[in-house]
Amino acid sequence: MVELNRLDEPDAAIVLVGGDPVDVSITDDLPDCAFVIAADSGLHQAEILGLEPDLIIGDLDSVSAAALARAEGIPIEQHPPEKDRTDLELALDAVRRLDVERAVVVGGGGGRLDHFLVNAAVLRDPALAGMRIEWFANGAHVYLVRHETTLHGAPGDLVSLLAVDGPATGVTTYGLKWEMLEATLEPTSGKGISNVFLRPVVSVSVEQGALLAILPAGGS
Repeated sequence: MVELNRLDEPDAAIVLVGGDPVDVSITDDLPDCAFVIAADSGLHQAEILGLEPDLIIGDLDSVSAAALARAEGIPIEQHPPEKDRTDLELALDAVRRLDVERAVVVGGGGGRLDHFLVNAAVLRDPALAGMRIEWFANGAHVYLVRHETTLHGAPGDLVSLLAVDGPATGVTTYGLKWEMLEATLEPTSGKGISNVFLRPVVSVSVEQGALLAILPAGGS
């Protein structure tokens, strides 16, 4: 296991995952003082976004030899292909070792449906409950809401609130067209789909359970 360099005391971690094309405009939404982890072919995402990883992790079965050659000097934590955990899970283990407050995952939404669903599940790991989790995938910006989260958009933008891992109770929103006040969202219901931003900043809170707040591609 690679010893992570904490000299710069990063405020956040960026985890780059392969699987879908990345829009370079998302760099405006990425944290500045961040430890960058490339999970396997996430190294290709790093090159697209102009980010230099602080760590490369995974079984390295889907990253090109040319990209690895260009990344000479960057620490690599290689795992055997027969591992029983995904590359994203390994990367998030490294994030926990950093003890940061925010983790932003980029990629991992395209390609196979099973990979997409597994990645969505991995981000809900209770071990990450103390961290603010965001995910850029399939052109969407996804927030995991366990307590309270601020969403940023533009009036008219869409956002969908989906309960995960059971009912989300005490759901309260501010700044949406259809406000919720201590509402309950069930994981089997579409009640939270396609709400609309009325202002650039929206707050979403939940007393029990967890939500995915999804700002889809295109915004509206």
